[in-house]
Amino acid sequence: MTTRTQTAPVQPWRQIIWRAFLGTVACVCLSLGLNYLLFFSDVLTPFGRSIVTATLVPIIIGLPLFLLLGRMQIEIGRCRRELTRSGTYDKLTGCLNGVVFTSMVDRRAALPAGPRSGAFLVIHPEHLASINSRFGLGWGDEALRLLASAIRSSVRTDDLIGRIGNSMFGVFLPGATKQDAREVGERIRQAVGQIYFAPKGEKDVLAIRAGGVVFEHELAFEDMFRSAEEMLLEAQDEAELALSHISN
Repeated sequence: MTTRTQTAPVQPWRQIIWRAFLGTVACVCLSLGLNYLLFFSDVLTPFGRSIVTATLVPIIIGLPLFLLLGRMQIEIGRCRRELTRSGTYDKLTGCLNGVVFTSMVDRRAALPAGPRSGAFLVIHPEHLASINSRFGLGWGDEALRLLASAIRSSVRTDDLIGRIGNSMFGVFLPGATKQDAREVGERIRQAVGQIYFAPKGEKDVLAIRAGGVVFEHELAFEDMFRSAEEMLLEAQDEAELALSHISN
């Protein structure tokens, strides 16, 4: 065990050094071979042979090298974007993940130039456990994806959507009034009602419960979530959005 721990980090450097050595030898051999062939040319003067060598060798060596480096740079950029996205968004639904969503809501609510008022909604899918048990977890995931898409199509441009928990979505509406929150909640409910969901060819109904809080002054995420969750527990299946109001 000790030997493996000591030698494992050395192996990549050995490969790098060995490949660099072989590449250098290949470049030297190419340059010498080209010069050797040109040496027997009666057409070119010594100066002409040096021009040909100085031109062809960088092209033959440099062009593939820089193409490879450019491709590697593009691949590194793509990997970085994927890492950033995977650390920001929920892989299943495409919404912000819980940690990022919570942080962004707290930052947006506390911005000096931002609106102090707003609303926070909690959307909970109904019958998800039944869908999982009857059709399998894959169809439960599909239901969550469809619900997330319906929510995204119903909110305003500046609103934030996050997946908070396994089967719950949060929607932050900066600067929203009670009427704005009700309109967004109604659009979400209607969009969910129009979803065609037919696992294994058998049409099934998707439904949600929604609760929320409207606040007039800066409010921390935990307080928003607690108040919205309390209203969620009071909401009935497919009923109008249950809202509470905090004025101070």
